[in-house]
Amino acid sequence: MIDTEELLLMRPVPTAEVGCPRLVTLGSMTERNWNAFSVEISDHIASVTLLGPGKGNAMGPDFWSECPRLFAELDADDEVRAVLLTGSGKNFTYGLDLAAMGGEFAPLMADKALAGPRTTFHDTIKRMQLASNAVADCRKPVVAAVHGWCIGGGLDLISAADIRYASADAKFSVREVKVAIVADMGSLARLPAIIGDGHLRELALTGKDIDAARAEKIGLVNDVFEDQDALLAGARATAAEIAANPPLVVHGIKTVLDHSRSAAVDDSLRYVAAWNAAFLASNDLTEAITSVFEKRPANFSGS
Repeated sequence: MIDTEELLLMRPVPTAEVGCPRLVTLGSMTERNWNAFSVEISDHIASVTLLGPGKGNAMGPDFWSECPRLFAELDADDEVRAVLLTGSGKNFTYGLDLAAMGGEFAPLMADKALAGPRTTFHDTIKRMQLASNAVADCRKPVVAAVHGWCIGGGLDLISAADIRYASADAKFSVREVKVAIVADMGSLARLPAIIGDGHLRELALTGKDIDAARAEKIGLVNDVFEDQDALLAGARATAAEIAANPPLVVHGIKTVLDHSRSAAVDDSLRYVAAWNAAFLASNDLTEAITSVFEKRPANFSGS
């Protein structure tokens, strides 16, 4: 859930950088203000773009609160038949915005943090899991188009999408292990069905980065495009093909495909929420964060 890249970029977000909420008109949907997303609908395709406001489209409080509501509204909008999901700027997302979300972890790390703060943190994990769950549960198929970095929470997000494409410059990382965290937003639950158990274990246990070519080889993405423009054109073409099909049949196909694995995904998400509520706080977590600030290799003690 904590991403090393975001740790390296940790800083307060100036008010001017946050900017004003983005107002969009979504077909038959009510006009809505979104801070973490921009949304445009045309030809039955909803183009959803991550905005941050943290650097690298990092996932802050606005993302975690807005994502479930946004995808619930897209699910309910008859004008929408497919969703194209991408990131603004040079990257898809750096993952969790620790600068903005750090307050959620502080009570758990306090001295004598017993049942009270652990219960609160468990509730926080479950609430944050609703973001990727909303993407997975949206009956309108989601096509993710990834360019630049896709770290930590970004993998959680695209693992909930139906189809994933990448540009040649894309880089992926299940980075949580590097900062003494068990990934808890969906990667460990959904990626086994996408890339297989062996590839997932390699990525999750090492925290290594992989490029777009390796991502395509292991099945994380379906295709790799030369650049971001070609990526968006290719992803939109696929979304258009989906949108041209009978929408209720498309809903049925997605529901049937998801049925066989939904119970396992739900069980995994519940288990990891309880695990991290119990075991997240550690000397190794403190050491991981300290080592990033001090720009040195971490020395983990297993305590």
